[in-house]
Amino acid sequence: MMMAEELRIGVFVCDCGTNIAGFLDVPEVCEYAKTLPDVVYVKENMYTCSNAGIQEIMDAIPKYRLNRVVVASCTPRTHEPLFRKACEDAGLNKFLFEFVNIRDQCSWVHQKEREKATEKAKDLVRMGVARARLLEPLEEIEIPVEKSSLIIGGGVAGMTAALSLAEQGFEVHLVERECTLGGLLNGINELYPSDRDAGALLDEMREKIEGEKRVHVYLESEVDHVDGYIGNFSVKLKGKSRDELKVGTIIVATGAQPYEPMYMYNYDEYENVITQYELERMLKEKKTGNWQKIVFIQCVGGRGERVRYCSRICCMNSIKNARLLRKLLPDAEIYIIHRGMQTYGTVYEEYVRKAREEGVRFVRVKDGIPTASSLEKRNGKLAVGFYHPGLRRKLEIDADLVVLATPLIQREDAKRISQLLKVPLGQDGFFFEAHVKLRPVDFATDGIFMAGSCRAPADINECMMQAMAAASRAAIPMAKGYVKTEPYTPTIDEERCMGCGVCVEVCPYGAMHLVEKNGRRVAENIPAACKGCGACGSSCVHRAISMGHFRDEQIMAQIDEVVT
Repeated sequence: MMMAEELRIGVFVCDCGTNIAGFLDVPEVCEYAKTLPDVVYVKENMYTCSNAGIQEIMDAIPKYRLNRVVVASCTPRTHEPLFRKACEDAGLNKFLFEFVNIRDQCSWVHQKEREKATEKAKDLVRMGVARARLLEPLEEIEIPVEKSSLIIGGGVAGMTAALSLAEQGFEVHLVERECTLGGLLNGINELYPSDRDAGALLDEMREKIEGEKRVHVYLESEVDHVDGYIGNFSVKLKGKSRDELKVGTIIVATGAQPYEPMYMYNYDEYENVITQYELERMLKEKKTGNWQKIVFIQCVGGRGERVRYCSRICCMNSIKNARLLRKLLPDAEIYIIHRGMQTYGTVYEEYVRKAREEGVRFVRVKDGIPTASSLEKRNGKLAVGFYHPGLRRKLEIDADLVVLATPLIQREDAKRISQLLKVPLGQDGFFFEAHVKLRPVDFATDGIFMAGSCRAPADINECMMQAMAAASRAAIPMAKGYVKTEPYTPTIDEERCMGCGVCVEVCPYGAMHLVEKNGRRVAENIPAACKGCGACGSSCVHRAISMGHFRDEQIMAQIDEVVT
């Protein structure tokens, strides 16, 4: 419904340095904006998102009595909250703000068409002003938050997150499917680059968990069912524990598992062909043999062989274990055959340098490692053949032990957890973050976070840092005691609703359900779970659903400006 008051729209057009001004005529766009109905003020800014640009918006709202604001600049994904806050600070309801993207959708895609880009920018501004006329003031929905958290997975990431939240005063429910905490760390001998005993770190963390009264541990248990939304999740466990929990946030820290290279390099045939993780256990249990020649083969199953990605931690694990074996077997020859070592950072590069000085031999090959996928056994030794691009000939090493460095892969139950929590998996099978840079430990679903190798292969330090980041993110709504969600939720006309349930089926967030009212089945929205995606509104054939802030009239007003 259009507001009864006189419309007074302010338009702010950003140069974005040369990102916009370098590819279209911004002054011409500004002059055009002045001709649009209800526009009473237009301003060009070098950087609208700067302190000066924000202040200009805040000053113009009371000075020119603006009741709608349109900013034509870069992307709403990163800057819309900033401009909304400026409107709010100036006394204008922040939902009376409209963002027009003339960078990503105009200047950047039409860099060699200045005149056409300028005309398109005019169209986009005209569309934005048309929609701004029909905007309505809205209020955010406030939802109470339970001050407790569920952590799925009791590895190093899960334990770190649990301790971080408990130290901040929150109740934590730590669920682990195995009979002990620690995950893969239980089988690790030493950590790189510190060379610290992994068992000592694990014992220290377990001791802290046991001494923390706010952390409740559920071993040999799994999450069976999850219902609800941020601040109000209902969780049922299965296994040894069958408790029902009420939590405000959830952190997924299920970790990953080593890939088993079946039918590769005779792994399933010869006992002296082992994986990196099996070597870790042997070193931990001090069960090394009298090996004279040891060959590490990198990227077995990774980087396109079985999975397309690089697991990142395999190279450093091989170097660490090669150095350990060099100390245990000083007369042994140790080779690492690779296609390029992934040792990022100065600390890891120093670790490689020390390995070279200690006699570990690095052999870089161009293509396959080795040239055949099987190893020939001769008198108990393994003939590892490969083409050396530096020497331009094929070499062969008679090895006593071959260690296959395989990637970490997603755990088998990841798909079940993904469906349980309604969170996505990426193309490599790992959990998919909301934004790789802006929200790296968040899921798109509010109140659910991730940490550790369930997101992507990560070393111990990275797992712990991600866990603390996830705990910090989870602590924010619990510390406040409430969250505010944007009012993009649907309004349901119960007279038109036929209770068909299509909106319930298409909602990806479980925010729609059917209820009985006055003897009829009608749809009802759960605002806290709703993300305002519009799937329900677009699928309702009875036109009983209207989306807040994205009403049909607002969208059609933009379309009419282009097609008429």
